[in-house]
Amino acid sequence: MSTIEIKKLTKQFGAFTAVRDADLRVDAGEVVCLLGPSGCGKTTTLRMIAGLERATSGDVVIAGQRMNELPPQKRDIAMVFQFYALYPALSVGQNISMPLHYEGLSKADADARVMRVAKIMHLDTVLDRMPNQISEGEKQRLAVARAIVRDPNCFLFDEPLSRLDVELRHSMRGQIKEVLTGLSKATVIVTHDQLEALTMASRIAIMKDGLIEQVGTPHDVFAKPSNVFVASFIGTPQMNLVEGILKSFTDGKASVVVAGQDLTIGADPAVSRLRPSKVTIGIRPRAFVVSQDRARDTIAAQAELIEPMGAETLIHARTTDGGDIRVVVPREKRVRVGESLHLRPDVRQTHFFGEDGRAVRA
Repeated sequence: MSTIEIKKLTKQFGAFTAVRDADLRVDAGEVVCLLGPSGCGKTTTLRMIAGLERATSGDVVIAGQRMNELPPQKRDIAMVFQFYALYPALSVGQNISMPLHYEGLSKADADARVMRVAKIMHLDTVLDRMPNQISEGEKQRLAVARAIVRDPNCFLFDEPLSRLDVELRHSMRGQIKEVLTGLSKATVIVTHDQLEALTMASRIAIMKDGLIEQVGTPHDVFAKPSNVFVASFIGTPQMNLVEGILKSFTDGKASVVVAGQDLTIGADPAVSRLRPSKVTIGIRPRAFVVSQDRARDTIAAQAELIEPMGAETLIHARTTDGGDIRVVVPREKRVRVGESLHLRPDVRQTHFFGEDGRAVRA
């Protein structure tokens, strides 16, 4: 049974709490990405699962067995580090076979397993080369091949693609995802790159300051962020988070003061539970319609900077109260610097957050 579970996992370094009360379960065949900014506790969490750090409190359970007191070599895990840690004096094939030396396999069985994994990772043509004779992408695939060759209970990846260039990262994301999909193992991947998480993960656990802020599918954390931090962290360009004052809610529409303007906008019925108060309104840059006319459901702004992005154009605009707002429009939509814009938010992609920073939804 390939599963990973952490329960109220906490790690303290003196007075500093790196991870606090983390709860997470990863089932067989599931890939969960720990995603967050530097210093949020994601690598410390991974190292506690691996046994490289001892938890201050809480439990690490792998395949149904509590692992807190067991050293890394007895947890039946395979870990791929940010740095490849290859044996420079051994060939590619010998690097892959190294973990099999402890299993007592015959040479024929070990060679067969090495060849099978090498073919999966597209390394079968370079088995006789030395690590300094292969490319960076091949080195990364070699590190993954060495991890999966011995069929462990689960896999742990620590920033596996961070040393690769953009093109290699793109191809390696797909290759690693394809390999993991066929292995039916619980897998945890640490990354600070949201694109990696969104493309590789079954679910994403977003961390900040040692806390897991939200766990959900890539679609859910993008479309239904649980709080202001998740909303701001997921999505490129970053979601617009505009401070406002909720005045009233009637017939499915909220009346708010935003950017110094009165705005009437459709909102989740849960907003009706809020008393008149401060709110934060989250609007994705692609969730605006640029209108020619000022209306109560539009935000007035002026274009200050235009960034072509190929098929789309990113507009940095200034609202009447001096706030910044980002808008993405199709390339065909011509906007000039200094032009007045009237931005109508798509109500299906508009999020309300209360004074506590938490999403307001049914």
